[in-house]
Amino acid sequence: MTRTPRTFRAALAGAALLGLTACGGGATGPSATSPHTSAQTYAPITVFAAASLHSVFDEIGADVETRTGARVTFSYAGSSDLAAQLGAGAPGDVFASANEKQMTVAVDAGSVPSGTPRPFATNTLTVVTPKDDPGHVDSLADLARPGVTTVVCAPQVPCGAATKELFAATSLTVKPVSEEASVTDVLGKVASGQADAGLVYVTDATGAGEAVSVVTTPEAQRIVNTYPIAVTTHGREDPARAATAEAFVEAVRAESGQQVLRAAGFGAPNT
Repeated sequence: MTRTPRTFRAALAGAALLGLTACGGGATGPSATSPHTSAQTYAPITVFAAASLHSVFDEIGADVETRTGARVTFSYAGSSDLAAQLGAGAPGDVFASANEKQMTVAVDAGSVPSGTPRPFATNTLTVVTPKDDPGHVDSLADLARPGVTTVVCAPQVPCGAATKELFAATSLTVKPVSEEASVTDVLGKVASGQADAGLVYVTDATGAGEAVSVVTTPEAQRIVNTYPIAVTTHGREDPARAATAEAFVEAVRAESGQQVLRAAGFGAPNT
Protein backbone atom coordinates (compact mmCIF):
# COMPACT_ATOMS: atom_id res chain seq x y z
CA MET A 1 0.00 0.00 0.00
CA THR A 2 1.28 3.45 -0.86
CA ARG A 3 1.40 5.61 2.23
CA THR A 4 1.72 9.34 2.63
CA PRO A 5 2.87 9.84 6.22
CA ARG A 6 4.56 13.20 5.65
CA THR A 7 1.54 14.56 3.82
CA PHE A 8 -0.72 13.18 6.50
CA ARG A 9 1.25 14.74 9.33
CA ALA A 10 1.38 18.11 7.63
CA ALA A 11 -2.33 18.11 6.87
CA LEU A 12 -3.27 16.82 10.28
CA ALA A 13 -1.41 19.70 11.88
CA GLY A 14 -3.91 22.04 10.25
CA ALA A 15 -6.97 19.89 10.90
CA ALA A 16 -9.07 19.20 13.98
CA LEU A 17 -6.06 18.37 16.17
CA LEU A 18 -4.24 21.65 15.59
CA GLY A 19 -2.28 22.76 18.59
CA LEU A 20 -2.23 19.51 20.53
CA THR A 21 1.13 18.81 22.15
CA ALA A 22 2.56 15.32 22.80
CA CYS A 23 3.48 15.04 26.48
CA GLY A 24 3.60 11.29 27.13
CA GLY A 25 1.06 9.33 29.19
CA GLY A 26 -1.69 11.46 30.71
CA ALA A 27 -1.01 14.15 28.14
CA THR A 28 -2.58 17.57 28.15
CA GLY A 29 -3.03 20.12 25.38
CA PRO A 30 -5.37 22.82 24.08
CA SER A 31 -8.87 21.71 23.21
CA ALA A 32 -9.28 21.01 19.47
CA THR A 33 -12.76 22.52 19.53
CA SER A 34 -12.22 25.33 22.05
CA PRO A 35 -8.62 26.59 21.79
CA HIS A 36 -9.12 29.23 24.47
CA THR A 37 -10.22 26.84 27.22
CA SER A 38 -7.96 25.24 29.82
CA ALA A 39 -5.62 22.42 28.84
CA GLN A 40 -7.35 19.16 27.83
CA THR A 41 -6.28 15.81 29.24
CA TYR A 42 -6.06 12.81 26.90
CA ALA A 43 -6.18 9.19 28.07
CA PRO A 44 -5.26 5.96 26.25
CA ILE A 45 -8.02 4.42 24.12
CA THR A 46 -8.78 1.17 22.28
CA VAL A 47 -10.19 1.34 18.77
CA PHE A 48 -12.31 -1.58 17.54
CA ALA A 49 -11.94 -1.57 13.75
CA ALA A 50 -12.80 -3.76 10.78
CA ALA A 51 -9.86 -5.90 9.62
CA SER A 52 -9.73 -4.09 6.27
CA LEU A 53 -8.73 -0.88 8.07
CA HIS A 54 -5.56 -2.28 9.63
CA SER A 55 -2.88 -0.44 7.67
CA VAL A 56 -4.58 2.94 7.36
CA PHE A 57 -5.72 3.09 10.98
CA ASP A 58 -2.25 2.14 12.21
CA GLU A 59 -0.91 5.14 10.31
CA ILE A 60 -3.60 7.55 11.45
CA GLY A 61 -3.37 6.27 15.01
CA ALA A 62 0.37 6.90 15.16
CA ASP A 63 -0.18 10.55 14.30
CA VAL A 64 -3.02 10.93 16.79
CA GLU A 65 -0.66 9.57 19.45
CA THR A 66 1.91 12.20 18.45
CA ARG A 67 -0.67 14.98 18.65
CA THR A 68 -2.34 13.96 21.90
CA GLY A 69 0.41 12.08 23.72
CA ALA A 70 -2.13 9.32 24.49
CA ARG A 71 -1.71 5.69 23.49
CA VAL A 72 -4.04 4.39 20.76
CA THR A 73 -4.42 0.60 20.73
CA PHE A 74 -6.29 -1.32 18.03
CA SER A 75 -8.39 -4.46 17.98
CA TYR A 76 -8.91 -5.60 14.37
CA ALA A 77 -11.42 -8.31 13.43
CA GLY A 78 -14.58 -8.91 11.45
CA SER A 79 -17.13 -6.18 12.17
CA SER A 80 -19.76 -8.68 13.37
CA ASP A 81 -17.31 -10.09 15.92
CA LEU A 82 -16.40 -6.61 17.12
CA ALA A 83 -20.05 -5.58 17.47
CA ALA A 84 -20.70 -8.75 19.48
CA GLN A 85 -17.70 -8.07 21.72
CA LEU A 86 -18.86 -4.53 22.41
CA GLY A 87 -22.34 -5.83 23.18
CA ALA A 88 -20.82 -8.24 25.70
CA GLY A 89 -19.08 -5.38 27.49
CA ALA A 90 -15.65 -5.26 25.85
CA PRO A 91 -14.00 -1.90 26.64
CA GLY A 92 -13.67 -0.40 23.18
CA ASP A 93 -13.69 3.40 22.92
CA VAL A 94 -14.17 3.79 19.16
CA PHE A 95 -15.95 1.45 16.74
CA ALA A 96 -15.30 1.54 12.98
CA SER A 97 -17.41 -0.96 11.05
CA ALA A 98 -17.07 -2.18 7.46
CA ASN A 99 -20.79 -1.70 6.92
CA GLU A 100 -23.74 0.12 8.41
CA LYS A 101 -25.53 -3.05 9.46
CA GLN A 102 -23.00 -3.96 12.15
CA MET A 103 -22.92 -0.40 13.41
CA THR A 104 -26.70 -0.63 13.76
CA VAL A 105 -26.21 -3.82 15.79
CA ALA A 106 -23.90 -1.89 18.12
CA VAL A 107 -26.36 1.00 18.42
CA ASP A 108 -29.28 -1.34 19.13
CA ALA A 109 -27.21 -3.03 21.86
CA GLY A 110 -26.46 0.33 23.48
CA SER A 111 -22.73 0.01 22.74
CA VAL A 112 -22.83 3.14 20.55
CA PRO A 113 -25.12 6.12 21.24
CA SER A 114 -27.88 6.52 18.66
CA GLY A 115 -27.33 9.27 16.11
CA THR A 116 -23.56 9.45 16.57
CA PRO A 117 -22.11 7.15 13.84
CA ARG A 118 -20.70 9.03 10.85
CA PRO A 119 -19.60 7.62 7.47
CA PHE A 120 -15.95 8.00 6.56
CA ALA A 121 -15.20 5.65 3.64
CA THR A 122 -16.60 3.21 1.10
CA ASN A 123 -15.24 -0.05 -0.32
CA THR A 124 -16.08 -2.58 -3.01
CA LEU A 125 -15.12 -6.19 -3.71
CA THR A 126 -12.79 -7.75 -6.25
CA VAL A 127 -11.67 -11.26 -7.13
CA VAL A 128 -8.11 -12.26 -6.28
CA THR A 129 -6.15 -15.40 -7.14
CA PRO A 130 -2.74 -16.82 -6.18
CA LYS A 131 0.06 -15.38 -8.29
CA ASP A 132 0.30 -18.51 -10.47
CA ASP A 133 -3.50 -18.57 -10.97
CA PRO A 134 -3.90 -22.37 -10.78
CA GLY A 135 -7.64 -22.18 -11.46
CA HIS A 136 -7.24 -19.98 -14.55
CA VAL A 137 -9.74 -17.46 -13.18
CA ASP A 138 -10.28 -14.51 -15.50
CA SER A 139 -13.67 -13.23 -14.34
CA LEU A 140 -16.23 -13.34 -11.57
CA ALA A 141 -18.23 -15.91 -13.56
CA ASP A 142 -15.29 -18.32 -13.42
CA LEU A 143 -15.94 -18.80 -9.69
CA ALA A 144 -19.02 -20.84 -10.63
CA ARG A 145 -17.01 -23.11 -12.92
CA PRO A 146 -16.67 -26.75 -11.76
CA GLY A 147 -13.33 -27.45 -10.12
CA VAL A 148 -12.58 -23.84 -9.13
CA THR A 149 -12.10 -23.60 -5.35
CA THR A 150 -13.29 -20.31 -3.90
CA VAL A 151 -13.02 -18.86 -0.40
CA VAL A 152 -15.27 -16.02 0.82
CA CYS A 153 -16.19 -14.18 4.00
CA ALA A 154 -18.93 -15.63 6.18
CA PRO A 155 -22.39 -14.10 5.50
CA GLN A 156 -22.57 -12.29 8.86
CA VAL A 157 -19.34 -10.39 8.10
CA PRO A 158 -19.71 -7.23 5.96
CA CYS A 159 -17.53 -8.59 3.15
CA GLY A 160 -19.58 -11.80 3.23
CA ALA A 161 -22.87 -9.92 3.08
CA ALA A 162 -21.55 -7.98 0.08
CA THR A 163 -20.40 -11.24 -1.54
CA LYS A 164 -23.83 -12.79 -1.09
CA GLU A 165 -25.45 -9.70 -2.60
CA LEU A 166 -23.01 -9.78 -5.52
CA PHE A 167 -23.73 -13.43 -6.33
CA ALA A 168 -27.47 -12.75 -6.18
CA ALA A 169 -27.20 -9.69 -8.42
CA THR A 170 -25.24 -11.66 -11.03
CA SER A 171 -27.29 -14.87 -10.69
CA LEU A 172 -24.14 -16.87 -9.94
CA THR A 173 -24.18 -20.08 -7.93
CA VAL A 174 -20.84 -20.40 -6.20
CA LYS A 175 -20.10 -23.07 -3.60
CA PRO A 176 -17.16 -21.82 -1.52
CA VAL A 177 -14.78 -24.29 0.09
CA SER A 178 -14.69 -22.12 3.22
CA GLU A 179 -16.29 -19.03 4.76
CA GLU A 180 -13.93 -16.90 6.82
CA ALA A 181 -14.46 -14.61 9.81
CA SER A 182 -12.65 -11.66 8.22
CA VAL A 183 -11.53 -10.43 4.82
CA THR A 184 -7.88 -10.73 5.83
CA ASP A 185 -8.42 -14.45 6.43
CA VAL A 186 -9.78 -14.80 2.88
CA LEU A 187 -6.80 -12.93 1.51
CA GLY A 188 -4.39 -15.10 3.49
CA LYS A 189 -5.86 -18.34 2.17
CA VAL A 190 -5.68 -17.16 -1.42
CA ALA A 191 -2.15 -15.80 -1.10
CA SER A 192 -0.97 -19.10 0.42
CA GLY A 193 -2.52 -21.13 -2.40
CA GLN A 194 -5.24 -22.80 -0.30
CA ALA A 195 -7.87 -21.73 -2.84
CA ASP A 196 -8.00 -20.83 -6.52
CA ALA A 197 -9.78 -17.56 -5.87
CA GLY A 198 -11.39 -15.37 -3.25
CA LEU A 199 -13.47 -12.23 -2.91
CA VAL A 200 -11.86 -9.44 -0.91
CA TYR A 201 -12.10 -5.68 -0.73
CA VAL A 202 -10.27 -3.65 -3.34
CA THR A 203 -8.23 -2.12 -0.52
CA ASP A 204 -7.03 -5.53 0.69
CA ALA A 205 -6.07 -6.51 -2.84
CA THR A 206 -4.17 -3.24 -3.20
CA GLY A 207 -2.39 -3.72 0.10
CA ALA A 208 -1.39 -7.29 -0.77
CA GLY A 209 0.81 -6.06 -3.60
CA GLU A 210 2.44 -8.92 -5.50
CA ALA A 211 1.19 -11.58 -3.09
CA VAL A 212 -1.94 -12.08 -5.22
CA SER A 213 -3.23 -11.38 -8.72
CA VAL A 214 -6.27 -9.13 -9.07
CA VAL A 215 -9.07 -10.07 -11.45
CA THR A 216 -11.06 -7.15 -12.87
CA THR A 217 -14.54 -7.39 -11.35
CA PRO A 218 -16.76 -4.65 -12.80
CA GLU A 219 -19.92 -6.35 -11.50
CA ALA A 220 -18.83 -5.54 -7.94
CA GLN A 221 -18.91 -1.78 -8.48
CA ARG A 222 -22.64 -1.74 -7.81
CA ILE A 223 -22.20 -3.34 -4.36
CA VAL A 224 -20.78 -0.60 -2.13
CA ASN A 225 -20.07 -0.94 1.58
CA THR A 226 -20.21 2.28 3.60
CA TYR A 227 -17.92 2.41 6.65
CA PRO A 228 -19.24 4.32 9.71
CA ILE A 229 -17.28 5.32 12.82
CA ALA A 230 -18.35 6.45 16.30
CA VAL A 231 -17.15 6.95 19.84
CA THR A 232 -18.71 4.17 21.90
CA THR A 233 -20.80 4.50 25.05
CA HIS A 234 -17.80 3.21 27.01
CA GLY A 235 -15.54 5.77 25.34
CA ARG A 236 -17.79 8.60 26.48
CA GLU A 237 -17.79 7.57 30.14
CA ASP A 238 -14.45 9.22 30.92
CA PRO A 239 -13.72 12.79 29.69
CA ALA A 240 -10.05 12.10 29.01
CA ARG A 241 -10.79 8.94 27.00
CA ALA A 242 -13.60 10.75 25.21
CA ALA A 243 -11.20 13.53 24.19
CA THR A 244 -8.76 11.08 22.61
CA ALA A 245 -11.56 9.07 21.00
CA GLU A 246 -13.09 12.18 19.44
CA ALA A 247 -9.64 13.29 18.26
CA PHE A 248 -9.21 9.94 16.51
CA VAL A 249 -12.63 10.08 14.85
CA GLU A 250 -11.99 13.62 13.64
CA ALA A 251 -8.55 12.64 12.32
CA VAL A 252 -10.14 9.83 10.28
CA ARG A 253 -12.77 12.13 8.80
CA ALA A 254 -10.47 15.11 8.23
CA GLU A 255 -8.97 15.67 4.77
CA SER A 256 -5.64 14.41 6.07
CA GLY A 257 -7.18 11.08 7.07
CA GLN A 258 -9.14 10.92 3.84
CA GLN A 259 -5.87 11.21 1.91
CA VAL A 260 -4.51 8.14 3.67
CA LEU A 261 -7.74 6.24 2.99
CA ARG A 262 -7.73 7.21 -0.70
CA ALA A 263 -4.13 6.10 -1.07
CA ALA A 264 -5.17 2.68 0.23
CA GLY A 265 -7.97 2.42 -2.33
CA PHE A 266 -10.97 3.44 -0.21
CA GLY A 267 -13.71 5.55 -1.75
CA ALA A 268 -15.19 8.71 -0.30
CA PRO A 269 -18.13 8.40 2.09
CA ASN A 270 -21.58 8.68 0.51
CA THR A 271 -22.61 11.49 2.84
